[in-house]
Amino acid sequence: MVHNPFSLEGKTILITGASSGIGRATAIECAKMGARLFITGRDFLRLEETGKMLEGNGHEWKVADLSERKGIEAIVESVPQLDGFVPAAGFTRLLPIPFVESDELNRILQVNTQAPILLTKGLVKNKKLNKGSSVVFVSSIAGVYSVSPGNGMYSASKGAIQAFMKSAALELAAKKIRCNAVNPGLVNTNILSEGKLTNEQLKARKELYPMKRFGEPEEVAYAIIYLLSDAAGWVTGTSLLIDGGFTLQ
Repeated sequence: MVHNPFSLEGKTILITGASSGIGRATAIECAKMGARLFITGRDFLRLEETGKMLEGNGHEWKVADLSERKGIEAIVESVPQLDGFVPAAGFTRLLPIPFVESDELNRILQVNTQAPILLTKGLVKNKKLNKGSSVVFVSSIAGVYSVSPGNGMYSASKGAIQAFMKSAALELAAKKIRCNAVNPGLVNTNILSEGKLTNEQLKARKELYPMKRFGEPEEVAYAIIYLLSDAAGWVTGTSLLIDGGFTLQ
C-alpha cells in the first residue's frame, strides 16, 4: 500500500454549500480521498446531484438554509462526530457604495460570515468536532489581499471570516482543533456565469492574472484537502492563497 499523507480515510467531514461550485468540487474530491461526507445546501435537486457524484458509501446530505437560525441548528443537531468542517456556502452581489442596501448586506453577512461562525460555535459547544479535527474556512483574496469596485459587501464578509479564523485557531488549539482558510481569486463557478460581469469585463479581469486564466473549483478543493489531512497536522491559523499570482502585482 502506497503511503499517502493526504488521505482522508476514516475521516467524517461536513461541507456546506455542496450543491455547486467550490463546495461541490470539495465534496467530490474529499470522497475520492476516502472521506465519509455530510453535505448541505439549499437546493435539494442540486444537492442530490452532488450526492450521486460521490465515491464510496455512507454519505449523507441535508437541505438547510444558512440564512436562518433554524437551518444552522438543524445541521448541528444532525451531523455525526466530525473530523473536518468546510463552510463553503457563500454568494456575492456587486453594488457600488451609494447603492448598498441594508437587506442585501444582511443576507451576505448571514451566509458568508455569521453562518460559518455560528456553525463553528455549535459544533464546538456540542462537542461534535473530534480531537485532531480541522476547520477550513473558504475566504477570498477580496477584502484580505485586494479589493475591487462594487464588491465592498462581499469583501467585508470575507475579511470578517478571515479574522474569525485566526481567533478560532488560537482559541481551539487547546482542543487540538486546527483552523485555517483558503483564499481563492476568481474561480469558474456560478458567480462567473450568472451575468454579474459582462464577457468584456471577464476578459479584462482574466488579463490581470499572471497565469491568464481563472481558477477551477477542483484546484481550490485540493488545497482544502491538504488542510483537512494529517499532512497539515502542524498548520493552524494560516491563509493559503490560490490566486494564479494575482496578488503578486
